Amino acid sequence: MAKVVGCFAASHAPNIARAWDTLNEGTREWLNSRYKILGDRVKALEPDVLVVHSNDHWINFFLDNIPAFLIGIGAEHDPPPEPFMKGLFTQDILPGHADLGRHILDYAMEADFDPSYSHRVKIDHGIGIPLWRMGYNEVPPIVPVFINLVEKPFPTPKRCLAWGHMIRNAIEAFPKDLRVVVFGTGGLSHSIGETTMGWIDEDFDLACIELFKTATDEQLANELGQRLSQTGNGSAELRSWSIAHAVAGSQGFDLIGYAPQPETLIGCGLAEWKIG
Repeated sequence: MAKVVGCFAASHAPNIARAWDTLNEGTREWLNSRYKILGDRVKALEPDVLVVHSNDHWINFFLDNIPAFLIGIGAEHDPPPEPFMKGLFTQDILPGHADLGRHILDYAMEADFDPSYSHRVKIDHGIGIPLWRMGYNEVPPIVPVFINLVEKPFPTPKRCLAWGHMIRNAIEAFPKDLRVVVFGTGGLSHSIGETTMGWIDEDFDLACIELFKTATDEQLANELGQRLSQTGNGSAELRSWSIAHAVAGSQGFDLIGYAPQPETLIGCGLAEWKIG
């Protein structure tokens, strides 16, 4: 049977790649050290497949078609097409895991979720930047899961937590032996294309970090629902963290690092949940 061996979350700000050569030395050192810790911890678990939750950034979807949840069930996916991501991976094609992807899709349907699916998606910076900074030149098999976090209405925090618990059950019901690591990428606070562009809401970030340490699912859903309505639009991506949190059983949070970074326009955070 498949087993969830790790759950992680990490920021994916495009400026981490786009502005890498011009970031100040201290910012680069911080990013290098924290993402290396993240990468070392993931690689030590020897995962056979990564199930990565992120939002699409107008690469696969637009206003005429925005699924709330979409599972990539193909054996192959395309690498990031954004100009600032070109050349970061050596592979022309990124490997998927069709069997596990289709299993999660079928399990979700039986669990009263109604996700969309695709046999081939473009992996954008949301998934690509954490994999790159962790040192994955050649990406292991992935099951990409996209959540709509760019155009309202969004899935509620409560629904995202329920999705995370379902993902854990789905993986553990997969009949083949696989070591699976689950990711949530995005956040923490940022504001994109708004009059508050560049605002980092450090109070929001620190409050959410405390919630992941101590809150019940009900408390986390309620608090996130209230706080997300009062901060920058990019902070919606924290829902991906809540999915990783639920997959881990809503406990075991370990902050790898947090820093408000004006250069990358985000409150940058990385975390692991210990699987009990």
